[in-house]
Amino acid sequence: MDFKQSVITCLKDKYVDFSGRAGRPEFWWFALFTLVVGLVVGMVSDILAMLVNLGLVLPSLAVGARRLHDIGKSGWFQLLWFIPVLGWAVMIYFLVQPTGAANQYGEGPAPAPDAPTALPPGAV
Repeated sequence: MDFKQSVITCLKDKYVDFSGRAGRPEFWWFALFTLVVGLVVGMVSDILAMLVNLGLVLPSLAVGARRLHDIGKSGWFQLLWFIPVLGWAVMIYFLVQPTGAANQYGEGPAPAPDAPTALPPGAV
């Protein structure tokens, strides 16, 4: 999943969809998008930045919950963000974990069509 596809997925297709799973690229590209948009809009106007960030809260929580579902955790683990330093470290650890096998939240996100699924024969 690339930057554009991840932003479209999070803002249009799954704006407040807390069910299902989201792979690492979807989560991290959307996190980068929210950071950049927040910084750029914040340079223009504080009020506008507040409104934009308010509009991005629900899709950010939704993609975070789906990312946690991807590794077999409940979306409620996002409450760890409220624990300074230790909670942040645990959350970042969870969010960088690779996609897990099928779990109670469904099948994992499909790999990119051009991404190799296995090493070719003879490769090390």
